[in-house]
Amino acid sequence: MADYIDGFVFPIPSIYLKEYKEVAEQVAKIWKEYGAIAYYESIGDDMSLEGVKSFATNLELKEGEVVIFGWVVFPSKEIRDLANKRVPQDSRMTELVNPLIDSNRLIFDASRMVYGGFKPLIR
Repeated sequence: MADYIDGFVFPIPSIYLKEYKEVAEQVAKIWKEYGAIAYYESIGDDMSLEGVKSFATNLELKEGEVVIFGWVVFPSKEIRDLANKRVPQDSRMTELVNPLIDSNRLIFDASRMVYGGFKPLIR
C-alpha cells in the first residue's frame, strides 16, 4: 500500500478547545467518508527541545493559544487529491467550519496554518 499523508499544524485559542474538538471529531468522519483511512489531531504538550525551533515559535504562538498537530492518512495520493476536492464542497463542512472562522471570535485562522502532503520515505 502506497499511503499518502497530509500533515498540518496551527494554533487555536485554548478557551475554544472543547468546541474545536467537537467540530474536529465530525470533520474526521467526513474525511473518512471521502477516503481517509485514518485521521489524527493532537494538542501540543512539550513545545521545546534545546537547539531546535519549536512549532510554537514558528507559529508565533500567542498567550492563551495551543498548538494543534494533525495528520490524515490516505491509501494513495490519488484518493487524497479527490478527497481534497470533494470535502470542501460538502455542505456539512461549511456548517461546521463557518462558526470557527467567525470574525468576532476567530477560533481557526487558516492563514496561520502550516500544511503539506507527504509520500513515504521509510517504513
